[in-house]
Amino acid sequence: MIELSVNDIHKNFGFSPVLKGVAFEIYTGERVGLVGKNGAGKTTLFNLLLGNEYPDKGLVSIRRGATVGYLEQIHQATSKLPSSQEYSDTDGIHTVSDILKSAFSEVFELEERLRALELEMGKENVNMDKLFNEYTKLQDKFSALDGYSIDEDYSRIVRGFKLEPLLGAQFATLSGGEKTIIKLAQILLKKPDILLLDEPTNHLDINMLEWLEGFLAKYQGTVLMISHDRHFLDKTTTKTILVERGVCDVYNGNYSFHLEEKERRLIQEFNEYKTQERKIEAMKAAIKRYRQWGHEGDNEKFFIKAKELEKRLEKMEILANPKARERKLTLNFNAERGSNDVLRISEMSFSYDKRMLFSEFSLNLYYGEKMCLEGPNGAGKSTLFKLILGDIAPLSGSITLGHSVNLGFIPQEIIFANDKASVLDAFREEIICSEGEARNILAKYYFVGDTVYKRVSALSGGEKVLLKLALLMQKNINLLMLDEPTNHIDIASREILEDALLDFKGTLLFISHDRYFIEKLAGRKIMIGG
Repeated sequence: MIELSVNDIHKNFGFSPVLKGVAFEIYTGERVGLVGKNGAGKTTLFNLLLGNEYPDKGLVSIRRGATVGYLEQIHQATSKLPSSQEYSDTDGIHTVSDILKSAFSEVFELEERLRALELEMGKENVNMDKLFNEYTKLQDKFSALDGYSIDEDYSRIVRGFKLEPLLGAQFATLSGGEKTIIKLAQILLKKPDILLLDEPTNHLDINMLEWLEGFLAKYQGTVLMISHDRHFLDKTTTKTILVERGVCDVYNGNYSFHLEEKERRLIQEFNEYKTQERKIEAMKAAIKRYRQWGHEGDNEKFFIKAKELEKRLEKMEILANPKARERKLTLNFNAERGSNDVLRISEMSFSYDKRMLFSEFSLNLYYGEKMCLEGPNGAGKSTLFKLILGDIAPLSGSITLGHSVNLGFIPQEIIFANDKASVLDAFREEIICSEGEARNILAKYYFVGDTVYKRVSALSGGEKVLLKLALLMQKNINLLMLDEPTNHIDIASREILEDALLDFKGTLLFISHDRYFIEKLAGRKIMIGG
């Protein structure tokens, strides 16, 4: 059964076309990954499905009666779906437990009515048949809504997302990441027929990710998710829809399958392009010969044949070179060699809010190593970075950077001194150079043409990471520290970053929950608080 479909969807924003004929169908029980670069139109497609926006042309449809749960990447206004399908913050609900249990509001109302009917049926002089019929219908509905398993469902999801310590907390006081996790938990508790998830893995640690993978693998409904977590997509999806250049390609497999199939299709398209090129050259050569023979023999038949070939050539649909679409730029990082002992932490202890995060912790980091700090949220990974950077001091022990170590740091939230400046001006404010030199450097980091005039505040997450890297690498950084560098950046940007960091000759210390990124880069992994 088709759960949702889009047919020949076109959507423009001003004079800029975002979607140019997108079409696909998703069937009951499918788990689908929606992938593509930032700005390709993935979230626009979600908004069209939710009725928040309308297509300029084409048809969007969701199965009649299907319930939909939607997780926004950043919680903003709720969708125009009926209120029973929304997951908005209800006025008067304050604690995390209240937010989660609001998913069962319909079940609780049924339970209350069933209890009231039981009391009614215990009285004398009542219409027992009428009461019993209503009771039976409500009991069937209660059962259909899995009313008898809500306690089990609640406990399972609370444990999976490690929400026990937050249940009594005021929802309004939580961080954005904690709120997003709670929203996701609330949606899963509702068990909608269709799950629309926009970046569901943001803010989840590896244990939560693995739990969510298992949950979605067994989910009875249909799932459509936008994600840049390639490992997560491989574990959870059965179909991949790639949105690119305003259209989409459908692949009947997970993310890795889509990569292999895309390469196979690219090779096939290239072979077809080369075959057509040879055919066109042969036709042009034949036209030239016919005209030459026509002139030499003064024979009109040869001119007619040449004209026929020219008409065929004009009507031919010329294939574009698919390899041209795959052109990639290359980043080159240069780092001056420093001490072989880059970082030495010796018997360091640190506590926060009466909680001991590190007790006589020791770590050595050597030149050229690429090390990942892993561990659950709140274990102290970002705190360790602050200790290394000197932002806070340990209670005891020592943290020593090696001789000639030049440290650069990219935090989770990148802030520039003047976010109203253009990329070009922001770069030249920190690096003294001519405009031409700046543009040549920025081009290596994908800021080409007019993109150098884009405001820093308008940059995507991936663009901010690349601009920060461009600045740091002009300062001969040989120890680079990255705190969750792949958060909020698309797969294409992640691949650029991975390739660049693989070429980086200095020392790399990073925090990440992106398992694909970790496996590609990390030569050594250290578990913090595990």
